This record gives sequence, structure tokens and C-alpha cells, in this order.
Amino acid sequence: MLSYTPPLKDMRFVLEQVLDAPRMLAAMPAYAEVDTDLMRQVCGEAGRFAADVLFPLNAVGDRAGCRYEQGEVRTPPGFADAYRQYSAAGWPALACAPEHGGQGLPQVLNCVLQEMISSANHGWGMYPGLAHGAYACLAQYGSAELRERYLEKIVSGEWLATMCLTEPQAGSDLGLLRSRAEPAGDGRYAISGAKIFISGGEHDMTANIVHLVLARLPDAAAGSKGISLFLAPKWLPDGARNAIHCTGIEHKMGIRGSATCSMQFDGATGWLVGEPHRGLAAMFVMMNAARLQVAAQGLGIAETAWQNAEAYAHERLQGKAAACPAGQDGGRADPIARHAAVQRLLMTQRAYVEGGRMLAYWTGLALDCAEQHADPAMREQAHGHVSLLTPVLKAMLTEQGFAGASQALQVFGGHGYIAETGIEQYVRDARVAMIYEGSNEIQAVDLLLRKVLADGGARLDDWLALVRATAALERDGELAAPAQALAALAERTQAAVRAIAQAAAAQPALPYRVAPDMLRVTGHCGLAWMWLRAARAAIDGQAQDPAFHDAKRATAGYYFACVLPEVEQLFAVINNCLQQSAGGAGACFYPQGD
Repeated sequence: MLSYTPPLKDMRFVLEQVLDAPRMLAAMPAYAEVDTDLMRQVCGEAGRFAADVLFPLNAVGDRAGCRYEQGEVRTPPGFADAYRQYSAAGWPALACAPEHGGQGLPQVLNCVLQEMISSANHGWGMYPGLAHGAYACLAQYGSAELRERYLEKIVSGEWLATMCLTEPQAGSDLGLLRSRAEPAGDGRYAISGAKIFISGGEHDMTANIVHLVLARLPDAAAGSKGISLFLAPKWLPDGARNAIHCTGIEHKMGIRGSATCSMQFDGATGWLVGEPHRGLAAMFVMMNAARLQVAAQGLGIAETAWQNAEAYAHERLQGKAAACPAGQDGGRADPIARHAAVQRLLMTQRAYVEGGRMLAYWTGLALDCAEQHADPAMREQAHGHVSLLTPVLKAMLTEQGFAGASQALQVFGGHGYIAETGIEQYVRDARVAMIYEGSNEIQAVDLLLRKVLADGGARLDDWLALVRATAALERDGELAAPAQALAALAERTQAAVRAIAQAAAAQPALPYRVAPDMLRVTGHCGLAWMWLRAARAAIDGQAQDPAFHDAKRATAGYYFACVLPEVEQLFAVINNCLQQSAGGAGACFYPQGD
């Protein structure tokens, strides 16, 4: 059977020693009272809730799934009660503004909370997962009336929210949406249309569900520029049931405890959020929050998978490890953790999990800076960093969530493939995170074309300046070689962007073809940056906890030696495509017409 132990010690190392989060937050007036003790208390309580309440329900949710009965959805046993405990403890309000009933705590602590929820129970976490994004969207774009009526209910957890985008004929291409919204007087609209793949579209967790719905007004232009955003609650302010119906739930490969609903809007009453025909601008606030949430899902799944693979590898006896001298231990079998092949599986998982945690938490701090720093220039710079890294985190961490869970299953061998051990559920649950909230291919295009090439690489250059500054600090000693590798990687990344931009003028399809490779290169810039900082923090803190810091330094060394070299293949692919493009072969290895 699987287990989950919140990695509080590693979280403290990241927040306190690597990122110096207490000092950074203290410089922001809104977080002046957020000190180390408070951060540790929040992390500890979140860990207890995740491990003691949510994790025991994970397998339950997978086995029982959700039940659909005549338009009503019943969540798995224990899910609704766990949500009541979650709301009563104030977790939905963690990073929301005090003026809306929130606790006003930093976004980086919300990152910690979301990681642990995902580690413990991905399916359950889907229900409250969209609430914070809905809150941010309404806080920025909702009218005074909508904010007064709905924000405090969402912040308190009394009501949950959904994001209704996808339709049967319109997935990632929102320009194909057909749902309509007709003015109905008194600022109301009648919304009609069908939506699919709506997480938490119907459930028994809360009394009301607030749907944020994309639809077209009668005078809307074709394409994505003609889309507006509306708020349509399950229950109207006068107590009447809105004309919104769940027509069924999906039977899925994973996250079976999450109700994925088909929804029908039959002239449902809704209110405009933001300006007419500018719904995507408002919805992207929610979508970006959701993408960071999905990144936390990948990280959380990878953490639990690695924990259990590590534990199993030290229990499972088989053969003699090559590193073990002949005759030692009387010829008895060794734990498979001593076998080189298994060690590589475990170390690769560890390098990505711990590196991903550092980069995710750094981005959470950047989000706090973007929202709360006293200096407008610092807020603008931090906003650019968050915008740049959001697609990187979403893609890299979800890919590793699936890869890490698969590697963990490999450690378990045949015992992992059967349901009793539980690791196969994590493989199934992890897979969807690479698809929803914008597939990882879309994240790559978003990064390269919209976040990098669109501004001539200025935003990327600004972030890489921070990376270079860290590398420049390590000119001598044991970290000189990884620092040089990091500086060279930053230089090669910028050079690749310049070459792609130049070639794209003649071959517009080229950036789309190399976008996935550039996303992973950028991700490795971030991971290598964090691992260099972690190695320095481990050296500086060596005396306090030698065993912990030795392990951290060893993992940093493994990352630079055995994981980072992936960039050589990535650059080779990019350079090959550039050379093919320069040769005039516009299809760039692709058959003409495909």
C-alpha cells in the first residue's frame, strides 16, 4: 500500500535557504508580518490535512468514482466531508485579499498547499482547484454587484466555481465556440449552448456552483475576438434553479473521483464579466491561475510516486548489486536500491521533483512580487517573469508527473502494474495534466511565439540576466564547473532564439516545430539555476544537517551530470531544423502537404 509524507523538510530548505522567502516577503507591505514561524505553521497544517484527510480518500475515489443520477452527481464517499473540513479550516481563503474575506497570505504558500493536495488526492483537488482562478477573475473584471454577491462565497469555500470553455466542436480553438448569449434586460443575458469536459460542473460538495461561461453576443465577430465571458450560477439570487443541467459525466482513464461533466445551458440567466467581446482577456486570468495549479499537480504526483518508489526499493530484495564486493553479506540478496539501474531511476525522479519544487516556489514568490511589491518597476518585471515561466512550469512539471510516476512503477516492477499497490493509479491520474488547461504543445507555442519572439526576446533576456548573475557568483570552488555550464546554457538559449527569429521571417512554420524543444531548454535553464542555488545553500548549511545537505549536493551533481545533458539533444534538433530551413526545404523534414 502507498503512503504519503509531506516533504516539509525539503519545503523549508527551498523557502528558507534557497529562496530566502521570509526576507523577500517582509519587503512587501502586505506580507510584513509573514515570518518563518508563520510559514512553517501553514506548511505543517496543510501537510497534516493532505496526509490525514485527503490521502486516505485517494484510492477510495478511484475505485468508487462519481455517480450520475438524473442530472445529479454524487462524489465518492468522504469527498464532501473532506471539503467541509477544508473550508472550515480556511484553506480556500489562504491567498485571497482580506477585503474579500481572505487571509491575505502569500501566493507562494498557496503553491505549497496545492502541491500537497495534488500529492495526496489529485481527483479531490479538482473541485477546489478552479476556485482561486475564479476569484482572481471576478476580483479584476467583475462588476461591483457581482463582486459583492459572489466573491466572499467563493473565498469562504461556501460555493465552488467552474470554467466552461470547451464545446464538442471547439477544444483548444475557442474561436469555434457556438454558445450564444442574448440580452434579457436588467443587465441579464440568456445563455444557450453545450459545454463538455467541465470539471466539477455538477456535484454535491457545495450548495451552489458558480459557472464562468464563454459565449457570443448577437453582434459578435467571428473568431476568438467575438467571445464574451458570463457568470451563470446554478442557483439564482432569488433562490430559483437556473436553466443549467448536467447531461452526463465522463468515464475516464484517471482522476475518477473528479466529476467531468457535460453541461447544457438552456437560456440560463447570466451576467457579463468584463467588457463585451473581450471575454478571453478576463478568462485568461483564470486560465493562467489554473495552469500554475496544473503545474503543482504534476509536481505533487511526481513527489508521491518518488517517495513510494524510494521506500519500495529499500525493502525489495533481489540479486547482488554490482557495487557490492563478492561474498559480502554472506551472498544474500541486496535491496534493489543498491542496483545501479534502480538508482538511476530514483535519482532522475528526485532531481526533477526537488528541482521542480524550487522553480515552482520561485515563481510563486515572483507572483507575490508582481501583486504586492511597493515598486511599480519591480511589479512589472516580476509579472514578466511569471508570464514567461507559467507555460514552462505547466508543461515541464506535468510531463515529469507522468514520466516520474511511470519510472516509479518501473521500480515496483510487476507489483506496480497491478492495482493493489496503488502506484498505477498515479500513472493514470497524471496523464491528463499534459492535456487540459492548454495542451503542452500549446504551452510551447505560447512560450516561444507569444512570450519570447513577440517582444524580441526581451522578457527572456531579463529573466536570464538573473540566471547569469547567479552563475557569476561561483567562479571558483566546487561549483565553478556547473556555474560555467549554466552560463553557457543561458548564452546558447539566447543564440537559439535569435536564430529562430531570423529564420522565421522566411519560414513561418519553423518556430512552431521547435517550440517544444525551446520550452524544455528554457525549463532546464530554470532547473539548472535552481540546482546551482541549492548546491550553494547546501554548502553554506552543511554544519547544521550534514546528511541532508550532502544528499542535496549529490542530487545537484547528478542533475548537472546526468539530466542537464538532455539540452544537447534539444539544441541538436533545433539546429537541424534551422539548417534544413536555411537550405530552402520549407517542410523541414515533414512531407509536403502534411
